[in-house]
Amino acid sequence: MRLATWNVNSIRTRVDRVIAFLQRSNVDVLAMQEIKCKPEQFPVEAFEAAGYQVIMHGLNQWNGVAVASRLPIISHEVNFPGQPAFGDPAVVEARALGVTVHDGDQEVTTWSLYVPNGRELDHPHYFYKLEWLKALLSVGDSWLEEKRQIALVGDWNIAPYDHDVWDITAFEGQTHVSPAERQAFFAFAQHGWEEVTRERVDQYTYWDYQKLRFPKNEGMRIDFIYASPKLAQRVTAAEIDRDERKGKGASDHVPVIIDLA
Repeated sequence: MRLATWNVNSIRTRVDRVIAFLQRSNVDVLAMQEIKCKPEQFPVEAFEAAGYQVIMHGLNQWNGVAVASRLPIISHEVNFPGQPAFGDPAVVEARALGVTVHDGDQEVTTWSLYVPNGRELDHPHYFYKLEWLKALLSVGDSWLEEKRQIALVGDWNIAPYDHDVWDITAFEGQTHVSPAERQAFFAFAQHGWEEVTRERVDQYTYWDYQKLRFPKNEGMRIDFIYASPKLAQRVTAAEIDRDERKGKGASDHVPVIIDLA
């Protein structure tokens, strides 16, 4: 089984690139973030023509998550239990979608996650981000107790190490690299989850559209795959498809892929 995660930054804008990636990469399950559309606006027909079933969760032109699978889908869950709300009025945003598929005689659940950005260190969105991660960690503990094969994948909006950004001094006083955010990220490993890409590939996953960040390779590593122990032991390889940032109409993120035995 091949599993990938990709912040596509508007599926309607990039559907052709996403379908081409699926056909080229032989990916079985793709978790997408920032689809930026409602379910009725999602280009389902293109995925079905390529042999994929899609489950999506979107409320408006912001956020949104989806999972495309060519393996049989057993069930899905919109939002994780206890997922915090944000805004006035407070809304549980479209940031989490869990899809369970049949992988031969096994079941694998993929949670497509779009972690809140945080915006600024003194912004309410930053505290929402930390609350969101804490709630995910809490429900994740119950999932680990069930000893299932589960992947928490997506855009975590956190650069865990200094070398995960091109110049740590450029991020002084900003989000994504603050101690509290990094602590929230590492807490998943401390609770028993395993980030399965780090030891296998070391590359950025995001380059801003501004200031020629990609040609200068001034990027960030903020897209990750945390696996439950039962799933982690099946991982044989990982890659980051840097070429997907090239050319016209690219997302500012690239796919992160793992292979399972």
